[in-house]
Amino acid sequence: MDRTKSISFVIPLLNEEESLLELYRQIRQAVELLSLEYEILFVDDGSTDGSVAILEDLYESDPDHVRVIQFRRNFGKTAAMTAGFSHAQGDVVVTLDADLQDDAGELPKLLAKLDEGYDLVVGWRANRQDPASKTWPSKLFNAAVSSLTGVKLHDFNTGFKMYRREVVQDLRLYGELHRFVPVLAHWQGYRVAEVPVTHHPRQYGKSKYGLRRVAWFIDFLSVLFLTTYLKRPMRLFGMMGSVFAGLGLLIMLYLAGVWLIEGGIGWRPLLFFGTTALMVGIQLLSVGLLGEMLRNITFRADEEYSIRRIWGPLADRS
Repeated sequence: MDRTKSISFVIPLLNEEESLLELYRQIRQAVELLSLEYEILFVDDGSTDGSVAILEDLYESDPDHVRVIQFRRNFGKTAAMTAGFSHAQGDVVVTLDADLQDDAGELPKLLAKLDEGYDLVVGWRANRQDPASKTWPSKLFNAAVSSLTGVKLHDFNTGFKMYRREVVQDLRLYGELHRFVPVLAHWQGYRVAEVPVTHHPRQYGKSKYGLRRVAWFIDFLSVLFLTTYLKRPMRLFGMMGSVFAGLGLLIMLYLAGVWLIEGGIGWRPLLFFGTTALMVGIQLLSVGLLGEMLRNITFRADEEYSIRRIWGPLADRS
C-alpha cells in the first residue's frame, strides 16, 4: 500500500468551548510524532457559546494547519461530517468528537491497521466510559446492525474513524446516516476493520446529539433498503406483498368460514381492521421507501447545510 503522506482531521462540534484548546493540543502532539502533513478542520454546527471565538483564535495562531467551517445554524452531525469530508485535502481523513473522549494518541494504531490494506478503520471503544443509559442502548444498536447487515463490528457509532480519502468522496450522508458509515462503505466494496481504542470519561458539558438517537431504527431501515434492495426493490416489495397477501387471505378464509357457519359476517371490526391496516401499511411503507430511493438519487451534499463563514483555504469536492 502507498504510504500515507497527509492527514485531515474532521471535527464536528456544537458548544464545546471548554475542550477545544486541549483537543487541538492533543491532535498536534499526536500527529507531529508521525511526521506527516496535516490539517485540522473544525466544523462548527451552530454553536451558541464561545466556541467560534476560540476557533478563530486557533486559526489566527496556526493558519497553516487549522481550518474552520461555521454553519449558520445547527444542521446536525451528519451535515457537519459531510461538509468536512467535502473540503478535506489529506490522503487520509480522521474523524474525532470534540468532547475529549476520543484519544488522539491512538492514531498510530489506526494508521497501522489502515496500512494493512483496509479502507476504513473504526475505533472500538472496548471500555466505554459513558453511563449505562448510553452504553446499553448502544450495545443493542450495535448487535442489531451487525447481525442484520453482516458487518461484524462492535462499535458502529463511534466518532473515532480513519478513512482513505476515496471512501469519504464516495459516501452520501444525509439525515442521521453518519452512524451507519461502516455499513455504507462496506456495501460499496471498501474493506472495513476495527481496533480497540482508549475511551475517556466526558470532562465538560453533555452530549449534544442524544435526542436524535431515538429514531435510529427508522434510519437503519433506510440504510438496509439502500444497501440491500435499491437495485432489486421487487425482492423487498414482493416479500412484503406476499406476507400481507397471505395474512389477508387467512383473514378472508376465516371470515368465509364464519359466514358459512353463522350465515353472515355483518359489520365485524376484524373485516374493517384487516382491510384498513393492509392498505395503510402498504401505502406508508411504499411511499417511505420510494422517497428514500429518490432522496438517494437526487442527493447533493451542498444542500445539507448552509455555511456562514470559512477560515483558511479549503478543497471543495462537493
